[in-house]
Amino acid sequence: MRLATTRALLLLAGSALAALPAASIAQQTPAVSVPAPVAPTTVRFGTWGVDTSARDLKVRPGDDFERYASGAWLDANEIPADKPGNGVGTELNDRNQEQLRAIVMNAPADSQLGAMYRSYMDEARLEQLDAAPLMADLARVDAISTRAEFEKSMAESAWDMGGTLFGFQVIPDLANPTINSLAVGSGGMGLPDRDYYLDAKYKPQLAAYRAYVERSLALVGTADAAAKADQILAFETEIAKRSWTKADQRDIDKLNNPMTPAQFAAYAPGLDWNAFMTTLGVAASPKVLVSDNTAIKAIAELYANTPLETLKTWQRFKVTDQASPYLSKRFVDSQFQFVSALTGAKAQRPRWRRGIGQVDARLGELVGKTYVERYFPAESKTKMEALVANLKAAAADRIRGNSWMEQPTKDAALRKLAKMDVMVGYPDKFRDYSALSLKADDLYGNVKRSSRFDYEYQLADLGKPVDRKKWGMSPATVNAYNGGLENKIVFPAGILQPPFFDPKADAAVNYGAAGAIIGHEIMHGFDDQGRKIDENGAVRDWWTPRDAERFKALTAALGKQYSSYEAAPGVFINGDLTMGENIGDMSGLEVAYLAYQKSLGGRKAPVIDGLTGDQRFFLSFAQAWRGKSRDEAIKTQVASDPHSPRRYRVIGPLRNLDAWYAAFKVTPDSKFYIAPKDRVRIW
Repeated sequence: MRLATTRALLLLAGSALAALPAASIAQQTPAVSVPAPVAPTTVRFGTWGVDTSARDLKVRPGDDFERYASGAWLDANEIPADKPGNGVGTELNDRNQEQLRAIVMNAPADSQLGAMYRSYMDEARLEQLDAAPLMADLARVDAISTRAEFEKSMAESAWDMGGTLFGFQVIPDLANPTINSLAVGSGGMGLPDRDYYLDAKYKPQLAAYRAYVERSLALVGTADAAAKADQILAFETEIAKRSWTKADQRDIDKLNNPMTPAQFAAYAPGLDWNAFMTTLGVAASPKVLVSDNTAIKAIAELYANTPLETLKTWQRFKVTDQASPYLSKRFVDSQFQFVSALTGAKAQRPRWRRGIGQVDARLGELVGKTYVERYFPAESKTKMEALVANLKAAAADRIRGNSWMEQPTKDAALRKLAKMDVMVGYPDKFRDYSALSLKADDLYGNVKRSSRFDYEYQLADLGKPVDRKKWGMSPATVNAYNGGLENKIVFPAGILQPPFFDPKADAAVNYGAAGAIIGHEIMHGFDDQGRKIDENGAVRDWWTPRDAERFKALTAALGKQYSSYEAAPGVFINGDLTMGENIGDMSGLEVAYLAYQKSLGGRKAPVIDGLTGDQRFFLSFAQAWRGKSRDEAIKTQVASDPHSPRRYRVIGPLRNLDAWYAAFKVTPDSKFYIAPKDRVRIW
């Protein structure tokens, strides 16, 4: 089911990286000229895995370790016009796209890969069609004459163009995670978070959104577009007032509200839930996991009291908004004008990159199968699996040696760690796309058929046993994640490249970069939300009361640290929203450091280029986060993303680690020094 339309749907997973900037979309037929694929590039960082020339040695490590590790690079590199930010992750993503492009460009024109990409790249045909592909969907909205018909339109947006105030998702049942159940969450807003409507500091972004709504309505010939844009903005502002904060949306205790369908319908009256769920094909589900329950109830009441014509105008905009990336240039440019207000990007990404992004998003395991065969060495998988095993062993040692935790809690944590599945590179079984029909001259149709195909793929799991071997990321993705309700960690091949991971690099480098990512994902199982899930993936309290209280006190201290960080002028990190990721970063780095020390087998690490093993470890960790972001993008991230901006993913964890102080002789007069008694140590 399309997750972009909903919020608070119990996505109980943590990822290593903040989401990379979303690529816009693209296409072509065999007659269209396409630049030749770029040859894949192998990138090395220095002779042993760290770019020593990137450092700024004029800066003391304790005053600003990000600049110490990467300051020269930060000064020398500007953010490209087509990006909200750049750095290690985006550079690697670009290289992966070049490799994917080489695969796609060699695929037959009538193959699924060829048809999807060519349909996106055929700009001449898109200009010729202009708004024509959209007209039938708009006519469908215009023909709505009853609330029942409008509710059917909202339900169908799960696989079709349009918006919904409520979205459903198939996830492992919170009480019995071996079976897939149905979850519902609220939606409806076009901006990243409720604060964009309610907080004055986001006034420029709100104005850009309102202008975009008006442009979109005008582009499809809507009468009185300005007045109707105001109507839509007023409606979404009312949704925002009733919506939960992002921090509340990640609190499992608040989200765990199981009901029968009848109980749910009685709890949140305002629409015909049975008809809505029948259209979705989920009416037979015996249970509904109601996530942001009070928001759903309040938005259902708002819906019932909103005139049908206002709802239809809102839906007309939603259809146009979702269709815009797949239409002519005037629609694409209009949407980018709005998106740039959120990201700060000055130009569109090259169309071929947007097209490859579309292929990976819709056919990820199909193109990914060739990607791993061609670009992911067996040696990398073997060494990564060994590295993960070492990290899990170190995590077990950290748990056993925890100074403030009682034995029953330790025993439960160790059971969870032992049962945590590890998946590296690619899934054991690749997804079958053979039933998906794609055409080289029909981008709009391809998108709709692909969305329906994905919806039915997820819907098929409802009520069935959970398949923990399924992946939530494509093999070429530059990221990793912890599947909380499935107690598994996943590392796609796309991220297992320098500088994150290099089989030929110094051990300190792999432990500092890849090891910290592995540790991060492992420790998500024990962050402020992961600690509420047991070894089987069930939401259950396995803590002694005293340990739970001590944990809360430690996380409160960590949250206070992060809330003091000014990420952009006037914009401070939300320590509650980012808590899980911050725990993952800090505890994961502790685990990685211990694993590195254990790997030395009692021997002293060699000095390389004047740097000790510990210094190389921490430099590698910092350079894995090397990058810079525009203020607009940071603002958006702080408001809506549970990950802290990259600068504080370096500084925040390090200033709590004793070994970092010792490695770089950080003294009390340093800017980021924390006295030993005030350093937060959770795991």
